[in-house]
Amino acid sequence: MSRDQGGNSVGAMEFEQITYRVDEGVATVTLNRPERLNAFTHRMCRELIMACDLAEADHEVRVVVLTGSGRAFCAGADLDPDAGQFDVTDMGAGELIDGAPPDASGIAALRFAAMRKPTIAAINGDAIGVGITMTLPMNIRIASTRARVGFVFTRRALVPEAASSWFLPRIVGIARAVEWVTTARIVLAEEACASGLISHLHPDDACSQSPSPETAFEPTPRSRHKCGAQQEEQRTYCPADGGKPHIRGPIHCPEPIEGCARPH
Repeated sequence: MSRDQGGNSVGAMEFEQITYRVDEGVATVTLNRPERLNAFTHRMCRELIMACDLAEADHEVRVVVLTGSGRAFCAGADLDPDAGQFDVTDMGAGELIDGAPPDASGIAALRFAAMRKPTIAAINGDAIGVGITMTLPMNIRIASTRARVGFVFTRRALVPEAASSWFLPRIVGIARAVEWVTTARIVLAEEACASGLISHLHPDDACSQSPSPETAFEPTPRSRHKCGAQQEEQRTYCPADGGKPHIRGPIHCPEPIEGCARPH
């Protein structure tokens, strides 16, 4: 059975920048701004969180796959003034930090980190900036042979966002993580795979196709339970915060904001 929710109303949210489809237990979330190379916006962040909530609440969903439409996975944050990436007029006071917009990419990344179901990033093309950092908390990353990744923040005089300074060294090692971030160079798919950032490479465009039940990652009932239990071990509950779940480790403490110490 398959269900599509791209472009349809889901509660108070209507998907405009992603599509959401459930087919044979696989929830496929597709970044859907191909004319902008799927550049990331606050709207996309909110829709990704909604998609995660839908998948987590749906007992038929066994695994969540994130991919992109068109020739790119995600070209990073949309810095076009018309995209409203820095517009706070439609945000509530609770969404702002000292009057500034939050690290939306970090919000999306930590939502993926909090998922109790397996998550797979199917990187069908270039993944730059937030395009790659939001996939770091995911369980598995596969990529097209033509994909490229880039932690290019120093080119913009920015620090790595989305808790990537915590996740990346734990995936590829501290030396390689420092080299990629400080040089801000573009990394080809073969090198990304050899480093362990990518698990498998697939033929051109294969990653952008909806996975079939035969080829999708299909955990058994026991492995699904085990995966959920393992991911639950990475979460902790803070009584002082009303029992809300947090990620265990330095990324849940108040100091790291975009990789910098938050001013007191």
